[in-house]
Amino acid sequence: MKETDLFRLIHSTEAVTNEMVIRWTKAFRHNIGISPVLVLWELKTNGPQKQSVLAAKLGYTAAAITNIAGKLVKEGMAERLADEQDRRMVLLSITEKGESVLREAQETGTRLRLNMFSVLSEEEVDQYLAINKKLLAALEPGAE
Repeated sequence: MKETDLFRLIHSTEAVTNEMVIRWTKAFRHNIGISPVLVLWELKTNGPQKQSVLAAKLGYTAAAITNIAGKLVKEGMAERLADEQDRRMVLLSITEKGESVLREAQETGTRLRLNMFSVLSEEEVDQYLAINKKLLAALEPGAE
């Protein structure tokens, strides 16, 4: 494949992603963006965690995760808990409100993606799935 074709593909992929993020942000009624939603998802999926662990998993700086955690706590979507084994260690945990907001974020994203993908034919969906499967396999650890 020619390098110019790859750059066109990259630009096109980024344009779709950016447009979906913009549309999600406009459609989502809560005053948080994608990054706090990713933190809520991580907390819901893997339980209470230290902020440093969250930062490492999600690729955020310590300052960014501190800012995100502070906003989530202020909005009542997360809370800080003392670790039972080590009272000096503070864990961030999702609250019921956070779980509700996360569900809403996921529903909003699903609705927007269903609308976007509805323009594809059945054959195009099959091709897109095959391409994504191949790309995900290439991203697996050790696949380089």
